[in-house]
Amino acid sequence: MRLIFMGTPDFAVKPFIAIAERTDCEIVGVITNKDKPFGRKKTITPCPVKTEALSRGFKVFSYDKIRDEGVEDVKSLAPDIIVTCAFGQILSQEIIDVPKYGVINVHASLLPKYRGASPIHYAILNGEKKTGVTIMRTDAGIDSGDVLFERETEIGENETMGELFERLSEMGAAAVVDAISLIKEGKAVFSPQNHENATFTKMIKKEFALINWLKTAKEVKNQVRAFNPAPLSYTFYKGEQIKIFSVIVGCGKGKAGEILRSDGVIEVACGEGSVIIERLQKAGGKPLLTSDFLRGNKIEKGEFFANA
Repeated sequence: MRLIFMGTPDFAVKPFIAIAERTDCEIVGVITNKDKPFGRKKTITPCPVKTEALSRGFKVFSYDKIRDEGVEDVKSLAPDIIVTCAFGQILSQEIIDVPKYGVINVHASLLPKYRGASPIHYAILNGEKKTGVTIMRTDAGIDSGDVLFERETEIGENETMGELFERLSEMGAAAVVDAISLIKEGKAVFSPQNHENATFTKMIKKEFALINWLKTAKEVKNQVRAFNPAPLSYTFYKGEQIKIFSVIVGCGKGKAGEILRSDGVIEVACGEGSVIIERLQKAGGKPLLTSDFLRGNKIEKGEFFANA
C-alpha cells in the first residue's frame, strides 16, 4: 500500500515510526509544515517528523499551505492512502480525493469532544477523567469526519499534559497500524459523529497559563497540570514572574492569592480552598522543590501572588 504521512510535531513521531516499520506499507512521501524558528536564538529548525523521516531516508515535502502549494506533489506520489497526525493544516477536497482509500487522521481525544489543535491540554484543564485517541476519516472540516474507532484511557489524578501526551502518542501509533490493516482487509466501517455534541479547542497561548487565583483549588491544579511542560503556569510575586510546575490541593482558607504558609512549604489561597506548591522556578533560576527554593528566596506569609 502506497502511503503518504502528514504530520509535524513530537506527537506524530511515534505513529510515523509505527507505520514506517510495517512491512506492507510503502511510504512514498512525508509531508510536514515548513521549518520554523526555534529557541531564544530563533534558529530555523526542522520539525520532529521531518527530522525522523530524513534519518530513515524518506523523501520529505514541507509547505506553509499544502492546499495552495502541494496538490500536484500529492498527485504525483499516487498514494493509496494518506495518514495525517497533528499536521496542523486543513486539507482541500482536491487532496482528500486523491487516494483511493481516502485520508485517515489520528486525533488525541474521544471525538466529537475536543476537536481542534489542543485536545490534550483542554481535557486536563477541564478536569476530564478519561480521554483517548480517535481514528477518523479526514474531511474538509476540523476533525469532523466519520469515525473508524476510538481507544479510551483514564487520565491520572496528577498526570500532566506531557505525561498524557506521551501515552496518547503511543496509543495513536498502535491504533493507526490497526486502522490501516482494517482498511486494507476491507473491514473498515466508519460511523458519523454527533456534531451537536462537538466541542472545540483553541491554540494554546502563553497568557492562558497565567493563574487566576479566584478559581477553585481544583481548577488551579488542573491548569498547572495542563500547562506542564509548556507553556508552564505562572504568577507574579512582588512584580517578579514565578513559574509553577506542580501543586497539590490544600485545605487552607484566605483571600485569593494570599500566601498562607511559607515555612518550608508554600500554600496559597484560592477562590475556594488552597494549593500547596511543590515545584517552582523564578525568572533566570532553575526549577526547584519548594523546600530548596525557600532556602534562597524569601516568600512572605501574608503577601500575595498576583496577576501582574
